[in-house]
Amino acid sequence: MQGAEATEQGNCSRFKGGGQLPHCCEKKPVIVDLLPGAPYNLQTANCCKGGALSSMIQDPTKYASVFQMNIGASDDSDFIMPENFTLGIPGYTCGRPFQVAPSKLSSDGGRRWTQALGTWNVTCIYSQFLASNSPKCCVSLSAFYNSSIVPCPKCSCSCQGLPGAKCVNFGETPSLLEQIKDDPNQEPPSLVRCSQHMCPIRVHWHVKQSYKEYWRVKMTVNNLNIFKNYSQWNLVALHPNLKSLTQVFSFNYQPLNQYGYINDTGMFWGIQYYNDMLLQEGESGNVQTEILLRKDPEMFTFREGWGFPRRILFNGDECVMPPPDQYPRLPNIGHDAKSSLFATFFSLLLLMFMC
Repeated sequence: MQGAEATEQGNCSRFKGGGQLPHCCEKKPVIVDLLPGAPYNLQTANCCKGGALSSMIQDPTKYASVFQMNIGASDDSDFIMPENFTLGIPGYTCGRPFQVAPSKLSSDGGRRWTQALGTWNVTCIYSQFLASNSPKCCVSLSAFYNSSIVPCPKCSCSCQGLPGAKCVNFGETPSLLEQIKDDPNQEPPSLVRCSQHMCPIRVHWHVKQSYKEYWRVKMTVNNLNIFKNYSQWNLVALHPNLKSLTQVFSFNYQPLNQYGYINDTGMFWGIQYYNDMLLQEGESGNVQTEILLRKDPEMFTFREGWGFPRRILFNGDECVMPPPDQYPRLPNIGHDAKSSLFATFFSLLLLMFMC
């Protein structure tokens, strides 16, 4: 095997007395990616990512990992495609292999092409509901035209006091013993800063300023997880005015034209070596950006919460949004005018009595 390895060799006693023992004799092997920098004799082209794959948009050089293995079959006609594929990651479900056109590989600098004897595809789909029983992020909102801040909905991800809900109050530091993991290959336990929403990730969308032809939004992502960092994180936002996005500061951005003619979804991610690592909760546990959008005369308005996103997803998980009836609203000018008129009338009346 090259580019990967099986975690267990299994019982290969029936091959004793021969040459080199097989790499694995398990009927259901668990295959793991090799780490970067593996010995050259164990590598193959485009291998060895350490099991950490980026999205296709974020880094086209790191969204795939390849490995190859030799199967001890005496006749190619006896080959049976394995089934019951799993990724070993919570939330992913894989379908049955289906045969497609044989893959072609270039050699001799592209002058010659070789063809595989057979090619099968296995499609695995991620489900947030299978990955976790509760959401992993929430959204809070604010705007320059309203003094109120709409927080994340209460108990968005969990509630304090519920079984399994662990949090640390502000000013407290968890014990070092709680940070020790029994298995280094397992994800660290979820321990967040105590809050009313109990989410490890909070995204804040602030409508910052309005110009004659443009408007500006500030977006902040806070990591409230005490132990966990998020490397190569990404955030997807859905808003109808993203089709007129003019400039993004401090983040990378790529529109996601899911349907070709509709451009209302975009993906944000950090700049390498600057803010592509979202550190654990603390002073440095946040990343932020500002986006400048052109006002589309056909649809733009600040009324009825139109300036806020329809959906927010962080690392593929949809975040809990506040209910629409709680969105910051424009001030009621008519009501303010009546209040101002009443105040003026009352002041004049008081002045007359004083005189």
